[in-house]
Amino acid sequence: MRYPPGSLVILTGLPGAGKTTLLQRLYGLHGAESLPVTVGTVVVIDSVQSRQHWYGRLDWAPNPLRRAVVFATHLSRIRQALTRGHSVIAHNRGCAPYVLRGFAWLARRHSTTFHLLLLDAPAEAALAGQRARGRVVAAKTFARHQRRWDSLVTRVKTGDPAPAAGAQIVDRAEAALLEAILFDEARTGARPTGGNRHPSG
Repeated sequence: MRYPPGSLVILTGLPGAGKTTLLQRLYGLHGAESLPVTVGTVVVIDSVQSRQHWYGRLDWAPNPLRRAVVFATHLSRIRQALTRGHSVIAHNRGCAPYVLRGFAWLARRHSTTFHLLLLDAPAEAALAGQRARGRVVAAKTFARHQRRWDSLVTRVKTGDPAPAAGAQIVDRAEAALLEAILFDEARTGARPTGGNRHPSG
């Protein structure tokens, strides 16, 4: 897959879909990082990194506050990488409209483009992935994620990636065949390519 240099690419999907596994395979991560990883000119930012950073330091705080602090750290790291002019690929499990609008705003603020890479996995496979990693999302929370995910995928399949400039959907089999994500296309008229049944943007 190819994107313009300096782009913000958000890898999203249901919890347990395999987003972190994909980043680990493509960029040689080992899963215990607490800071973003720079590979060439690309900064790889997984929300797990922010969770690791705060591990054991917020035990006194209620769960909603801990999640908010971790997410704020994740967003801050994405902003800092864009400010330095890096290409960014970042994991984000949530795909709520306000979250996506926030990423689009960040990209505009840094004069770059925002793209979505959607890792599509059946709910059963995502739940199995949660169990395998030992971190199962509450049923009510997962149902909310699934509603938002289904809505986003439906829109993208009809050619509407907004608020992203473009979006690509890959299933788990296609993701397993993905060899690299490169940031080397010219900005003018650039369009993500490769391994996608439903390109848009």
